Amino acid sequence: MRLSRRKDKPTSDEERAQRFSTQRALFGGPLQYDERWVDHEEDAGRATLRRTVGQLPRMLALALRLAWDVDRRATMAVMAAEAGRGITEAVVLLQVQVVLAAVLDPQDIAEGVKAAAPAAVVMALALAAGALLGAVTTYAEGRLRPQVEHQARQRFMDRAVRVELEAMEDHRFRKLLESAQYGAQGARELVRHATQVVGGLISLVTAGGVLATLHPVLLPMLMAMVAPRAWSALYIARNHHLSFRRWLQHSRAFRILATLFTDEKAAVEVRVHGMGEFLLDSHGQMAADYLGEQRRLARSDASTQLIAAAAAGATSAVTYLMLGWLLWSGAVALAAAGAAVAAIRSGTGSLQVLVSHLNRMHEDSLYVGDLHEVIAKATGREIPSGGRPLPPDPQEIRFENVHFTYPHTGDTPGKDAASGQETGGSTAQPALNGLSLTIPLGKVTALVGSNGSGKTTVSKLLCGLYQPQAGTIRWDDTDAKTADRAEVFSRFALVSQDFFRWPFIARVNVAVGNPSLPATEERLEQAAGKAGAKDVIESLPRRWDTLLARGFQGGHQLSGGQWQKIGIARGIYGEAPILIVDEPTAALDPEAELATFSRIRELADQGITVVLITHRMASVRMADLVHVLEGGQLIESGTPDQLLTQGGRYAAMFQAQAAQFTTAPGPPAVPAPAGPATRQNTL
Repeated sequence: MRLSRRKDKPTSDEERAQRFSTQRALFGGPLQYDERWVDHEEDAGRATLRRTVGQLPRMLALALRLAWDVDRRATMAVMAAEAGRGITEAVVLLQVQVVLAAVLDPQDIAEGVKAAAPAAVVMALALAAGALLGAVTTYAEGRLRPQVEHQARQRFMDRAVRVELEAMEDHRFRKLLESAQYGAQGARELVRHATQVVGGLISLVTAGGVLATLHPVLLPMLMAMVAPRAWSALYIARNHHLSFRRWLQHSRAFRILATLFTDEKAAVEVRVHGMGEFLLDSHGQMAADYLGEQRRLARSDASTQLIAAAAAGATSAVTYLMLGWLLWSGAVALAAAGAAVAAIRSGTGSLQVLVSHLNRMHEDSLYVGDLHEVIAKATGREIPSGGRPLPPDPQEIRFENVHFTYPHTGDTPGKDAASGQETGGSTAQPALNGLSLTIPLGKVTALVGSNGSGKTTVSKLLCGLYQPQAGTIRWDDTDAKTADRAEVFSRFALVSQDFFRWPFIARVNVAVGNPSLPATEERLEQAAGKAGAKDVIESLPRRWDTLLARGFQGGHQLSGGQWQKIGIARGIYGEAPILIVDEPTAALDPEAELATFSRIRELADQGITVVLITHRMASVRMADLVHVLEGGQLIESGTPDQLLTQGGRYAAMFQAQAAQFTTAPGPPAVPAPAGPATRQNTL
């Protein structure tokens, strides 16, 4: 892959191939979904006017339920105001005919105006009442929509945070989560569009009723006038909706790529490695893909609107010719014809508004449907509440023939992000394959092994983030599957190399180790002291109240080593009886590393259980027990001295690292000149 911009101008075929290769090179393949990855996509693709109208009662009921749940008074105000506006519109249209008849019938225009005055006053009062009721709708709807959005988002986040970690790593569930994120905004807009649809329906019924009283043929002519534009609005909305669905993944990747230009962490490599030209080129090629899709939509929209405008123009001409013939034949009076024109114009506008908002309602209801589907599919996958209590003072935790395989996406071969295991093309490799081991409590147990051997997976099953697919994890004689998961979580504190750096103040970054505890200065200082983080806190301009997010005003940036100390303080803060430390000193200098392991040993001497995951064999010497893993199985177990004496895998790893410090480097080897027969091609 050449990471540079093409200087020659490619042909259109070359451009398409290059854009496809960019998506493949950066993201492993094309980013447009070509599968029905959500249940409603097929329904959206078959959305016809008849089908959408048929779903109107369900969509209105959904909007009413959303609004009713958050604010009943505001909901009733909207319903009453919209009904009142429909009545005022009917009054105005009926009074138009009275006014026209009074003005046109008498010979004396003054007498006609005088006769029309009462009807004109009624019209003015009706218009004023309609304006007032419109203001009531605006105010009540303005109260409803933010509340609906907030409640929908809260429900979404509540379910997202309570599901098992395994569900969050299920690619199908994550795709649904992506779309459902728009469900809260969709719920808010659904209420707005429902209000407009109800108002449009009332106005349409009013106009249609007036036309039906004037002459029966005028009502179907009104429907024929608006049908082409209704079809075009639905067709365009459907195309845009399906395009959004198919390009959702591409849009997300495109946004991620755009953030790399200003990302603080990426800025160093962008400059040192000269990535700017490559990023600009890739961004431009992906933008060209997206712009091509927008041009396709624009062409489709223009042709659809042109066809609809031609059909609507033809039906409008026929309608007004029909009205002229009725007037000429004497079937309707002149005043009635004037009222019919007003009703046709009102009904046409109302029907267009109705169809437009009906289409938007349909689209928003799909997003809300995604939200409800997430909630439904999260049911049964949430972390269970309740269960058997754990032993108050257990002696050991045992893994008995435990099997575990990470959820596999099934899309492309590669490594599982969490386990480091090769997933292959269709079947993921097991992370743990019949693992049996014992972790004694109150001691330091080290887990060592090569990358992907299952060390981190053991820690995640140990603290309850995952459940074994076969086998048993026991706290003494209590099966962890039957235990109260909240209590299991409460027994652990976790310090990992890639712990999350919260964009909050230092106080919160440590206190999240146990948010239920009061974040007192004494408790914070104690945790910082045990973690060796006091110097970090003292160096901050506002100490514990310093914002650790440089992208914000007043934010402060920490080095990797300083963050590592904050992470260790976070793990110590909660005073959990079991501390899991996964490569805790990777960002520390040698002196700080030795001091940290000394503090970890002190914690163990105070009765805290420490599960240590590390590649630093020297630090493993402080452990009471070492388990060596390979391929998800236990291959060696014992004290560090016992394993060194045995001369197995642990001894080989220890000696390989020790050789880096004990073997003096020799002079570099000088290769012999290659002759014609041995010369090889080089890159």
